[in-house]
Amino acid sequence: MMSKMQVEIGTEADFFARGKRLAQQLDRGELPAETHVITFEDPADIAPLLTQARIGVFRAIKEGAASITVIAARLSRDRSAVKRDVDALCHAGLVTVETTPNAGHGTHKVVRAVAEHVDLHVVIA
Repeated sequence: MMSKMQVEIGTEADFFARGKRLAQQLDRGELPAETHVITFEDPADIAPLLTQARIGVFRAIKEGAASITVIAARLSRDRSAVKRDVDALCHAGLVTVETTPNAGHGTHKVVRAVAEHVDLHVVIA
């Protein structure tokens, strides 16, 4: 798991400027901090992702990787609702779903947070 993730609002120009800064750091022999950045162009695109329920699911996943069934039980929520929330978080890149061996029972899917810490940066102009 990576240590830090940043979710922000930005333009295509911001994306390329960040890439240029990283390239300059590497050219100077500096290792950039390990940070995963997810950028949305419109602040309105973040709102459906960061509902109270999805934040709760994300926090439950950060407490410990688990199956959707276990996460739903932790939160006392319906499994299908938690699955929809996990799918949205996975699509945004905040969590991953991995198929792992399940001793004596084939395999099962485990949901993990991508980073230990998530910073949200939103400026509405």
